[in-house]
Amino acid sequence: MQLTLYPFELKFKHTFTISRKSKDVQPLLVVKLEQDGFSGLGETADNSYYNMTVPRLMEDINAHRDLIEGYTLDTPEELWKTLFPLFKDNLFALCAIDLAAHDLYAKKQGKKLYEVWGLDISHNPMTDYTIGIDTVENMVSKLKEFPWPIYKIKLGTKEDIAIIEALRKHTNAIFRVDANCAWGVEETLRNAAAFKSLGVEFIEQPMPAADIDGMKQVYEQSALPLIADESCITEADVALCKGLFHGINIKLTKCGGITPARRMIAEAKQLGMQVMTGSMNESTVGTSAVAHLLPYLDYVDMDGPLLLAEDTADGVKIVDGRIIYADRPGTGALLR
Repeated sequence: MQLTLYPFELKFKHTFTISRKSKDVQPLLVVKLEQDGFSGLGETADNSYYNMTVPRLMEDINAHRDLIEGYTLDTPEELWKTLFPLFKDNLFALCAIDLAAHDLYAKKQGKKLYEVWGLDISHNPMTDYTIGIDTVENMVSKLKEFPWPIYKIKLGTKEDIAIIEALRKHTNAIFRVDANCAWGVEETLRNAAAFKSLGVEFIEQPMPAADIDGMKQVYEQSALPLIADESCITEADVALCKGLFHGINIKLTKCGGITPARRMIAEAKQLGMQVMTGSMNESTVGTSAVAHLLPYLDYVDMDGPLLLAEDTADGVKIVDGRIIYADRPGTGALLR
């Protein structure tokens, strides 16, 4: 296979703020794999919380370039199994390679990726649209600027209940709340009780992942369902979330790609938990890959391209929350 790396720095439409940080630019890395006249695209994101930068991602991939380029792709799963021991400390990089391998594999069969898996897309969930932390006035302004059926609201301020109350005055849309580990037990329970009457569907990662005892208490008493994010990074975390959360949010970038994500989905469902996939602010390359997992999912947060002022590719389109697949084989992503 031939390997090509494309680093990008894409601007956000608005400063993107969560409980931990703010940013105006999203660095990304797109990987292209080529074999037998076909090519596949994958993507991964820079993320300071996990100490992942584009230079580090490129360095780690280039360290194994000879092996990757000397590999003849049979199945993406076999490639992932071969590379995992080498990339177990950088699953972000492995994700980009895995997505590219899945795209390439499906293109060689002349099928969309979900068709390769034999999935029915007629009941796909709709994606939310994220409103980052800001002043109440600015968050209301962002909501009005982008009418949408489902919103994910980033929280972690002293005004969290007031924010949801203010936003509710301007829309009947479903709300999902993401605190990114910002709350404690009492705050989580208090907010959950208040949010239930305000049309909030669930709360994502209210408390730090390390606070297992606190999450047990919240799980038993919360008025709303709880979805794990920072508490569920890799396959080993799925079973640990049972009894702490009602569902898990799988990020392809964090877990190492589609290959482990499909196993995580199956395990979570076997354990009776709901399943969601989330965004790391990927462009249309990574978002197009996520789209093919939709038939497996209860919820999805794949609004990365909607938040960015720039993009890397054409691919899936998102219209009023609905995902429209590109009329091309593979994931449908085509680098601009």
